[in-house]
Amino acid sequence: MISQKEVLMSDPNSSMTPAILYVEPDAPRFQDDYRRWQGIPSIEVTEKGRIFVNFFSGQGAEVGGNFLMLCTSDNRGETFRSCVTVIEHPDPLCRIYDPCLWISPAGELWMIYNQTKGFNDCRSGVWATVCKAPDAPRLEWTPPRRIANGIMINKPIVDASGDWLFPCAIWRDECGAPPTERHGLEQEQFSNVYASTDGGETFSLRGSADVPGRSFDEHMIVEKKDGTLWMLVRTFEGIGESFSHDGGRTWTPGRKSHIDGPCSRFHIRRLKSGRLLMINHFHFGERIDLNNILQQGNVKSWKGRSHLTAMLSEDDGQTWPYTLLLDERNDAAYPDAKEGADGYIYVTYDYERVKQREILMARFTEEDVLAGYIKSPGGRLRMLVNQALGQPDVS
Repeated sequence: MISQKEVLMSDPNSSMTPAILYVEPDAPRFQDDYRRWQGIPSIEVTEKGRIFVNFFSGQGAEVGGNFLMLCTSDNRGETFRSCVTVIEHPDPLCRIYDPCLWISPAGELWMIYNQTKGFNDCRSGVWATVCKAPDAPRLEWTPPRRIANGIMINKPIVDASGDWLFPCAIWRDECGAPPTERHGLEQEQFSNVYASTDGGETFSLRGSADVPGRSFDEHMIVEKKDGTLWMLVRTFEGIGESFSHDGGRTWTPGRKSHIDGPCSRFHIRRLKSGRLLMINHFHFGERIDLNNILQQGNVKSWKGRSHLTAMLSEDDGQTWPYTLLLDERNDAAYPDAKEGADGYIYVTYDYERVKQREILMARFTEEDVLAGYIKSPGGRLRMLVNQALGQPDVS
């Protein structure tokens, strides 16, 4: 537990300072048999086939002291090695959370993560460290740097002009987690887009979408075939949307989309075939009690996170006729995905962050989704990436 003395002595701006990056650490607090909680994974796959999965973990659920854990696999996900890299902040009141892995056009692995003091300090910060040789036996990383205000959990895109577009957000006060601090950034409480026009050397806030009822944003962007940018945003009533016709500088008034959801993270990405892939909860059975969350303050009273499903669209997202059920269980959620050079799609997600504390992976092809079942020889579901084995944090 954090003592009152530690709170008073803490640097009020410590969340603006870099975290510590450890390569292959052996400290007991990082090991699988010590950690008590974990979730919210991300995934990447190199051209040579190395798989990276990271998530955040620690002794408690989404509290100060949480750190980032990176695992790797060199056998297509049959086994994973943990503690390949760990990122931890020296201030125990700060947490590292909501990581995002992304391989840039240059083949460099970007490990993007967020840090804040407490749960929501109304400023947070998107940080990045880069590995220029992700297939090397031992990974080397650039010093972490802060690239944006807010939180980024989902992968960026490179648009047709070559600009990098990063979906970052500062949570609005009504998201379900009122801020504990104020930093004068209330005017940035939107689903924002930060852009880089120089290959990641610099970033600037390009535009913002205002989608009604958004909850923790967790937005993603895809570029439609006509060049329109389509932003999808997590909301209390499903998935909202907004469109940009000028590279993300201005966005149409937000509205509810035709895609449903249980107020949870989803994933959308264009595949090499031209189809759109979505990983989302499909035919889920329950919905959240909005009053319970907003009026009673039960921010973790999420429901409906079941029937995690891969879906394909052949008409640029208008319809999703092809589905493959990945995991029907409750509390199997927060997917991220990457299409590998081997033709397989790799999806990671978490399962029961507090009790089972599993990070899982699915491996399948487009043909599997078209058929509605695993028919490919290498297709597999519920592959274990990592499990925290310390005494569960069930308090």
